[in-house]
Amino acid sequence: SASEKRRIVRESYQHFAQTMLDLMWSPRLTRENFSRYIDLGEFPELAPNQSGIVVCYHYSNFEWLSLGCGFFGRTGTIVAQEFKNPLLDPIFRRWREQSGHSFTARTGGILRLFKTLRRGGWTAMLVDLTVFPGASAVAIRCFGLGTSVTSAHAWLQQRSGAALIPAHCEPLPRGRYRVVFHPPIDLGPNATPREIAQACWDSFEPIVRARPGPWLWMYKHWRYRPKNPDRTYPFYSWANAKFEGMLAQK
Repeated sequence: SASEKRRIVRESYQHFAQTMLDLMWSPRLTRENFSRYIDLGEFPELAPNQSGIVVCYHYSNFEWLSLGCGFFGRTGTIVAQEFKNPLLDPIFRRWREQSGHSFTARTGGILRLFKTLRRGGWTAMLVDLTVFPGASAVAIRCFGLGTSVTSAHAWLQQRSGAALIPAHCEPLPRGRYRVVFHPPIDLGPNATPREIAQACWDSFEPIVRARPGPWLWMYKHWRYRPKNPDRTYPFYSWANAKFEGMLAQK
């Protein structure tokens, strides 16, 4: 219903505001006390010296998911999008790197991530935002609608052999959070980037269906649509021939 949709969107804004406030407060977090606030779930067992890609989503406090992994010892190189106001970049970078991560700009960032993984290191990526249909994107089904998302995590896994581990952060009472690691995605060497990206999303979609509020609905997740869609897309979407071609690919 319309009232339920408004409630979900309102809750989404509240979670985003709380995430930003928590990030500003996070300099008080340390390796010794972070477990009071962040319940870090069981990490999947991997081979010794196995590199890894933690695939994350804009769900609840994704910023503390990253900080918690760093304090736990899973530090890595992470690509971050620059702000339109460049004065904000060093502030957010300081907050985000305090648990040991190293953040890098998007320009040339994927190559740096690849080198990190080849050395046995770790990285993390947010993969649920819409990107422009092109060489670095794939079309997946998200709640039954087509959307264009990054293929970077699939590309990196295929070329580095890193473990691909989806994860999300869920809110707990009294301002605490739990980080949940999903089973690693391994579809074999013949899987396409689209199949890998779809498998990552499929591991996460049930979480949003069960509790949609913490997902950041203010983002336009379905910007593009085919010319003659079989389902109704959001009002903000527009027909894109390149995206339609991506949907037709196997």
